[in-house]
Parts: sequence; C-alpha cells; structure tokens
Amino acid sequence: MKIMVAFDSSTNAKQALKDTVAMFKGQDPEIILIGVAEEPRDTSSENEAKFQEHLTETQAYLRKAADDVARGGLKCEVIVAQGDVRKMVLTAAVKHKPDLLVVARHNKTGSRTVLGTISALIDELDFMTLGSVSSFLARRAPCPVLIHPCQ
Repeated sequence: MKIMVAFDSSTNAKQALKDTVAMFKGQDPEIILIGVAEEPRDTSSENEAKFQEHLTETQAYLRKAADDVARGGLKCEVIVAQGDVRKMVLTAAVKHKPDLLVVARHNKTGSRTVLGTISALIDELDFMTLGSVSSFLARRAPCPVLIHPCQ
C-alpha cells in the first residue's frame, strides 16, 4: 500500500502524518511525503534568495519527517516540488499512483466572539469561492483523499 502525505511542517500536517502512520502501520505501507516550495511571484534577487531559503527549509523538514517515519520501521520516500501546492500535489498523485492521499485541513476559524463569527463567515465565503488545497485535491485526485481534521 502506498500512502502519499502532503506535508508542510505545520502542527496539523505533523499530526496527520503521525495519525496516518499509527492507523496504517499494520499494513506496512510505503509513505510518500510531498512538500512544495511555492515560487516567488516576481524574480527580484531578494525574492530568489527567500525562495532558496524556503526550498532549503522544505527539504530539511521533509528529511526529518522521513527519518522519523523510517525509525518507526516504514519505508519512506520524499518528494520536493516547486510551484503551486495544489497542482504539484495533484501532479505527484497522478505520477506516483498512491492508494491514499492524506491532506491536513488547516484551521481557519476565529474565536467565538462577534469578530470571530464574522471572521469565520469570511473564511467560509473564501473557501466557497476560492477553494482550498484539500477541497481542490478531494475533487481531482486520482485516489481516495483522507482530509485530516485540524487541531
């Protein structure tokens, strides 16, 4: 069984990876971690330097996560992509044909105040109009998608 996990080093992504390994460890899955470094919107030397720093950080946290998975006795492959997160994860899923794609949902709700309620409404409108990585992948991935809830 191959399980691809979209991993961005967030608390939610770390928990999704941990829970995925715990849930499927008995089936001895191959874990494929994919991280995406988003490219800068312009090509100034300052942005290029920031992008290179982001790419290095992405490679480092993916290596660390892969080492943690391997220490748990599972095979783990790492993919570092560059570009739009949604498109790069989808492209990797099409190419590597995992049996399951795991994506952590990110918490975008505000506090339970009036301001928090307004913020949550705006986030919901944003979700409906622009979509999110998880909803994009759930609609387009060539395999089942497990959307891990946020903390």
